Amino acid sequence: MATTMENPATAKLQSKRYHEFHAHAHALHGELMRPVQQTIERHSYVELKDERGGHLTRFSEDVNIEGLISVRTVNTRVSGSATIKRRGWLTTATSIVEGLNVFEVITADRVVSQVSTDHPYDRKLEPHVSFLGTKFENLRVCGIPVGVTYNFGVCGTVADDDQSFLLNDSLVSNTESWNTAISNAKFLPDDVKTQYHDRSQETKTTIATKLAEKTNCNITCSLVSKIHIEELRKQVPGVEAVGNVLYIPNFGAVSLGEIEVGMEREAVSREFLRHEEEVGSFRELSNYFQITMFNMHLGCIGHGTLQVASGRSNGNTAP
Repeated sequence: MATTMENPATAKLQSKRYHEFHAHAHALHGELMRPVQQTIERHSYVELKDERGGHLTRFSEDVNIEGLISVRTVNTRVSGSATIKRRGWLTTATSIVEGLNVFEVITADRVVSQVSTDHPYDRKLEPHVSFLGTKFENLRVCGIPVGVTYNFGVCGTVADDDQSFLLNDSLVSNTESWNTAISNAKFLPDDVKTQYHDRSQETKTTIATKLAEKTNCNITCSLVSKIHIEELRKQVPGVEAVGNVLYIPNFGAVSLGEIEVGMEREAVSREFLRHEEEVGSFRELSNYFQITMFNMHLGCIGHGTLQVASGRSNGNTAP
């Protein structure tokens, strides 16, 4: 698969740009402490990290973790290809979990996380990003339907000057306010409030400083703008929701549709390094977008953490 293209605008200079695809996806990950102690390694993990791109998939069925967590089928996939219409490189990570059951409390017929990044040929930093295809199907708590409202445009759009998403004042400010509101919810467990408090400290000033120093940084927002629990609240006492976080007494706190937007130092492959002499050094920081459909902090009937249906997409372009 061709992953180098000549830019018509600079054809006389015979300039070329090169791109390496980075993507990974997995179905389950976490750490159970009670009633059994067990590490849940990244299940059905699949990764793409090369210049050729392609399409990689993994499939499994009848996943069962000590009878506590079960999944009927899992399908994870990653793909990368050169695009003709937009002239760039498209990378997609998808995780599909069907027949999910967590401690007989949370169930879903189908959960899909999907993130695509489109790096245009003529941009040097930020891609277009899309989460289309992401969804919860028949999400239930104790058999009672729970609905969500999505915001597929939560990350905004690429600025004309190619500035980082992390320098988008609106995105960073809204995320800071969102995480502050969640951290102030009195009904949440202390460890969850602390996590969201720490996230709220990633302000415009903090992010700008980290980017200037070329150190890793990120913000965490959500594809889910509201959780609808009207019917659930009538039947399960003490259930609450704030932002994208659902609190279930005697079970724990569940964050839905988490999106992490970040910049990090990410080594390129040996294959991609062969271009270094031609193009000079590669960018020190690489952007990424990661979505996790469930991030559970379990308590009482089970204790531990669990992430479900996660995918991540980005890439490195030079020069």
